[in-house]
Amino acid sequence: MIGGCRLHECNYTTQGNFHALNMALLMRKILGHIGLNPERLKIDFMSGSEGNVYVDVVNEFTSKIKELGPLGQSEGLVGKDLELKLKAVTNLVPYIRLVLNERLRVHFDTREEYEDFYSSEGLNRLFGELIIDKIAVSEIMLILRESPLTTGEMSKVLGLTPSEISRHLNSTARHGLVRFEDNKWRLAIA
Repeated sequence: MIGGCRLHECNYTTQGNFHALNMALLMRKILGHIGLNPERLKIDFMSGSEGNVYVDVVNEFTSKIKELGPLGQSEGLVGKDLELKLKAVTNLVPYIRLVLNERLRVHFDTREEYEDFYSSEGLNRLFGELIIDKIAVSEIMLILRESPLTTGEMSKVLGLTPSEISRHLNSTARHGLVRFEDNKWRLAIA
């Protein structure tokens, strides 16, 4: 849970609460993509004098998290699958911050405008190009660190089609990140 000053009521001129809203909405989208319930991340805005609002927001969020249960459990992601997805996203944090600053830097006046932007078709297309593909490549690189695999084996582990795996492998091979093992049709970290 993230809390901040009410939008347009912050004493600081940095407008960090708008940046936090932008980042939180992007991270909710990423959580949904990797199979976690986006409601596990909440951002709310309140005044420092609204202690009762703060208590209500925290209690509501705590109830929601208790309802959802342990991370990944209600979503069907457990053990190594959950660990792989979280590590793949964690490895991309510097890239995600760059994307947010360079390609998704938007400023709206209301929370509703931000939410509309993050549910727009244009953003979904950009999200696919800038984030989803990078998460898949990050997951591929993580599983190849454990052992060389065929595209079919990677497909089973990641839940991607063999053609999606091949598309990502082509780009990683062009960058010299993966290589074919001799006579085994397996790929490994270069």
